[in-house]
Amino acid sequence: MALTLAAASAHPPHSSRMVSEPVLPRIHAILQKESVREFLAEFLSTYVMMVFGLGSVAHMVLDEKHGSYLGVNIGFGFGVTMGAHVAGNISGAHMNAAVTFASCALGRMSWRKYPVYVLGQFLGSFTAAATIYGLFYRAILHFSGGELAVTGPQATAGIFATYLPEHMTLWWGFLNEVVLTGMLQLCILAITDKENNPALPGTQALVIGILVTIIGASLGMNTGYAINPSRDLPPRFFTFIAGWGTEVFRAGENWWAPRESQGPENSAVSEDHGLTALPKTSSHFPVMSTNTPSVQPIATLSDSMPLESF
Repeated sequence: MALTLAAASAHPPHSSRMVSEPVLPRIHAILQKESVREFLAEFLSTYVMMVFGLGSVAHMVLDEKHGSYLGVNIGFGFGVTMGAHVAGNISGAHMNAAVTFASCALGRMSWRKYPVYVLGQFLGSFTAAATIYGLFYRAILHFSGGELAVTGPQATAGIFATYLPEHMTLWWGFLNEVVLTGMLQLCILAITDKENNPALPGTQALVIGILVTIIGASLGMNTGYAINPSRDLPPRFFTFIAGWGTEVFRAGENWWAPRESQGPENSAVSEDHGLTALPKTSSHFPVMSTNTPSVQPIATLSDSMPLESF
């Protein structure tokens, strides 16, 4: 009887080993698939870029002593460089849905890969926003007094997404982003064009990081040079989920959501209170001069209805 029990007790471990042994080869086989590798490469590279970038914005917004406008440009620029080293030889480390779209449009990659790349980028960006929120949670609450605000002197939503400053309108912002994204794509094509004057082998990641830094330092004031749907939209969704509310889609000049039309009886109210002053935030950072806090509020009108932009 004792021998029978001993044999029975020994059988389950052997059985579980038999069941578990094929699992690792299956996982290995899945990871060897090109589409899976490219998805994970875009996820990880975008995550790395966004953690460094959003972290630099958090420093500038939450504590001027530890952050600056230049620091944000460097954080995102070299975040791109690090992301390119993470995934450059696997997926090309696009980290940008606009770059992926251009690659497909120019015939450099199949359109079938587009959703795989963009999904990886969006999930990586969203996860990075969650990471920064976790790391800076106590600092955010301390700075804002426990209130998660999109506008005003304690606004913190600009750590994660971009908002138009007072001097910009929706269509000027749209034009600004078109031009800057075109500049980014043009320079990337030049940096990687082997038949022209490309960057030296092994230096492309560094040069592209410097390019992003230059765009931010020279052209980032108007919209914060988001130039990347994968950089702005997923963190914006995160702030919506994390407690900033639907205002993250409405604040600004209708950046994201159209304003409801007002009836004639409300037209006077609309004239007096229809615009909300926004903190000068940017696509990579709150838009600000180098000697003013990133969340410096523009004087708001009472009971204003913020509108937002992409």
